[in-house]
Amino acid sequence: MSDHPLFLELLAVRGLSKTHEREAFILPRYEAKHDPFLLPDMSLAVERLVVARKRQEPVAIYGDYDIDGLTATSVLIDAFDSFGFQTVSAFIPNRFVEGYGLTVDAIERIAGEGAKLVVTVDCGSLSHKEIERANELGMEVIVTDHHNVADVMPAAVATINPKRTDHSYPFIDLAGVGVAFKLVQALQTRLSGLEEGQEKWLLDLVALGTVCDVVTLVDENRANVYWGLKVLQKTRRPGLKALMAVAGIEPDKVNARSLGFGLGPRMNAAGRLDTAQLSLDLLTTQDPLKALDIAQQLDVMNKERRVEQDRIFKEAQVQAEAMLHNPVLVVSDPGWSHGIIGIVAAKLLEKYKKPSFVLQELGEVSKGSARSFGDFSAADGIRASQAHIIKGGGHKLAAGVTLATENIGSFRESLNSFYESLELSDQEHHLAPRAEVTQTSFQYIDEGLIAALELLEPFGSGNPEPIFCFEGVELLELKRMGAEGQHVKLRFRDQAGKQISFLAFNAPDHYFLEPGAQALVWCSVGVNEWRGRRTIEGRLLGLRRM
Repeated sequence: MSDHPLFLELLAVRGLSKTHEREAFILPRYEAKHDPFLLPDMSLAVERLVVARKRQEPVAIYGDYDIDGLTATSVLIDAFDSFGFQTVSAFIPNRFVEGYGLTVDAIERIAGEGAKLVVTVDCGSLSHKEIERANELGMEVIVTDHHNVADVMPAAVATINPKRTDHSYPFIDLAGVGVAFKLVQALQTRLSGLEEGQEKWLLDLVALGTVCDVVTLVDENRANVYWGLKVLQKTRRPGLKALMAVAGIEPDKVNARSLGFGLGPRMNAAGRLDTAQLSLDLLTTQDPLKALDIAQQLDVMNKERRVEQDRIFKEAQVQAEAMLHNPVLVVSDPGWSHGIIGIVAAKLLEKYKKPSFVLQELGEVSKGSARSFGDFSAADGIRASQAHIIKGGGHKLAAGVTLATENIGSFRESLNSFYESLELSDQEHHLAPRAEVTQTSFQYIDEGLIAALELLEPFGSGNPEPIFCFEGVELLELKRMGAEGQHVKLRFRDQAGKQISFLAFNAPDHYFLEPGAQALVWCSVGVNEWRGRRTIEGRLLGLRRM
């Protein structure tokens, strides 16, 4: 435990004032995991799977095309193999064919291939008609999911979902892969083949899915990711080894950021451009040469995705500029792939600080993704515009919608009328960086602080990278970087003369101050290593002239 003064101040701000609280957070114990049988219907699911194992019934795992679904599918494939299930298949829906979640067509196809039991991961809680169809075809279904539930559960053998209210499980924010992992822990109590402790080798997958699904990294999630990163450093999976190599990630330095910004985008690229089956193959193959080939394919696809994303973003900005009088942006085009528009919606929100809906026009029908912030719920906006859409829903900050292309204009008007009816004020403050510690000098920004902050890893939702604010520092030098001068490096000096440089990528105009200006600086801090030389640098998150 570090006694660095800024670190101790930060811990106090985060409610970790007592020694035992700090120790429990900094070194989370995997053994403190919660009893999986406290989750709803877990006993029913285990009993049905024990029967399936005894009879060697064909089992199909129904996943999802995002990383949470892919890792959850891989966890069950791996574990079921250890438990001795002999006939296990996996179905990953295609974003452009089936779309998200269970579909009747997919259920009928799986039944035609002979499955007797379907286990969903990361989907299924609201799939009432699809599960009824499975039952009609002689298949039973076990749902493992973490999305919102209805008042009435589907007609499944079991619906394991921590979002249900009829259980006593103490932590509800598990990712889909976290729920699948709890099923594995429960099965260990009834089936042989995966001895206690050996399930920890699955934690590399659990960590990847948990980080990339942006659930809160506290409680059981923190422990799973903390230890999962250590498993990832020595992973047995050729696919993850190959993907780290292609992404330029050194295994001994892997952290949550490596997953969210290195491995995650490459795995997601397959589902955004084509089919996510390629990413599932990467996670499950035991052939190192095949793994390297897939990893290289994913890397190329990710580069293609970025080029396409940049093109769509530029075109979307042209439309957005013409409607800046609207509090909610709704833009559309036939040439925008709906595998990428969710990212573009997030970039529009970041640039214009407005909730953003981006739609692909698919002839008479359009499909879109929304991103929001603050007090405006994208899901509520869609519900309020029900008369103008075919279907839609999601969460407060992210949602999806399908509507007739001819209704885009009326949908835009409805969304903006709903926004204005809420009479919201000062929403941009929700996007501003919020410092946990404010200082007037750089005195304590040193190697000791950097080492102490590393104890708080993994960073993510619910445990963000610490943000510091420095008041009254003077700009000494400004250096533009990048092909278009869009990045900037700023060197500041405090009143005692200590200097630190700060980097900002795609910097907004107000970051380009003239030397001598006094400013407030919001930043995170870290170390830049270059040719054996270590330099403490800040990542600029906000700046205001004083």
